[in-house]
Amino acid sequence: MKLTYYGQSCIGVDVAGAHLLFDPFISGNPLAKGIDMAKIPATHVLITHGHGDHVADAEAILKRTGAMLVSNFEICEWFGAKGIKKMNPMNLGGQVDLGGFRVKSTMAQHSSTLPDGASGGSPGGFVIFTPEGNFHHAGDTALMLDMQLLKRHHLRYACLPIGDNYTMGIDDAVEAAQYMGVDKVVGMHYNTFEAITIDTEQARAAFAKAGIALLLPAIGTSIDI
Repeated sequence: MKLTYYGQSCIGVDVAGAHLLFDPFISGNPLAKGIDMAKIPATHVLITHGHGDHVADAEAILKRTGAMLVSNFEICEWFGAKGIKKMNPMNLGGQVDLGGFRVKSTMAQHSSTLPDGASGGSPGGFVIFTPEGNFHHAGDTALMLDMQLLKRHHLRYACLPIGDNYTMGIDDAVEAAQYMGVDKVVGMHYNTFEAITIDTEQARAAFAKAGIALLLPAIGTSIDI
């Protein structure tokens, strides 16, 4: 499968004939000025929680592409009031077959308030089950013992926040990967703002010491994974 990094926690994955786009935040990201949002493909837009740096560009992309919104009930209701009709509301622990791949809603420890102050419901992540292998997008989260349960899904890789301050930092993300049983991690939610700036070489070294490859693709680039 092909993974494209658009900055912060916005990741596109081409798999099973679909274009999955997670947590679209491009226009407000100072590091993503080179991204032409009008060219980003999406058949499904998956949103982990309600914060502005995860939902900012979702409405525009959903309306341009006609993609299906996949998120929790509260976030789907919020976008429904903005005219979005094609959606699959979920809640924690549930899963849905979307044809060619399945999505499971998983726990995250974080907060979730939408840009206008409305409740974003429970924050979460997603496990995606595909014929090409399974993977996890953790959203914004702290380290949790619940992550050990994800090991049963035989993940090929996980997309984990590593920027600290608002989410897990490097050491906790290494432990999270160990809980999940993955040997590849795509780092996200780092270096966008001063509060989440990290030393990327130090991060790579910490993961390597644990026998885990930390992948940090440049914004706008794609990798086969």
